Amino acid sequence: MRILGIDTAIPMASIALLDNGDLIAEETVSKGSPGQPLGNHAAVILPLIQALFQKTGSTIQELAAIAVSIGPGSFTGLRIGLATAKGIAYESGIPLVGVSTLHAHAARFEHFDGLVGSVFDARKGEVYMALFSSDPTGVSRLTPDALLSVNSAINLLREFYHGHRALLLTGTGAQAHERQLLEAFGAPLRIYKEESCGPTTASQVARLGRYRLMAGSMDEIDGLTPVYLRICEAESKRKI
Repeated sequence: MRILGIDTAIPMASIALLDNGDLIAEETVSKGSPGQPLGNHAAVILPLIQALFQKTGSTIQELAAIAVSIGPGSFTGLRIGLATAKGIAYESGIPLVGVSTLHAHAARFEHFDGLVGSVFDARKGEVYMALFSSDPTGVSRLTPDALLSVNSAINLLREFYHGHRALLLTGTGAQAHERQLLEAFGAPLRIYKEESCGPTTASQVARLGRYRLMAGSMDEIDGLTPVYLRICEAESKRKI
């Protein structure tokens, strides 16, 4: 069962190809990387996919499904990734599966034993956050994806940290508010920098998509939409 994973919710776009749960190959590019356009992923995501298939000798027709991260994250990035995934799914007739970006980030730490928080910077003193319990059996969700003030996020972390031996936070929000988080939790807290992480988000998007597919769950292409958790600035201004 081959699954193509796509993630454009964060500055580093990534794609990955899995076969029966095993990673075959992955490709990444960051906004503003040398030789790459600055601004968004629109100009690079399709070339990344083409490069991946050329490198692996694979074809779209071999895919069992496409899994795409649907947020929360960059509004523009999410739209680009989902539009790309929908276009491929429409053209090829391949099933499409949407995956929480926060869940995919947490799933990279399946070998960590403790509480894992995916924390994305939402600006304006807020973060997107979801909490997960990680142990040798895997990563299981504890809270839904939510938009929270930093103080509310810390309070929620305190509530769920009780009973866990270790605490790990990952994502741009953890880095942006590192000082405040360290003041709240001290030495037990581990904050992973993006560059220190192993598997790409796309590989975990593909893996979580595979689990959904095996459970008989997939999304209607027309009905799948990004999960923003907050209206965009332009929409906000129109409502004033």
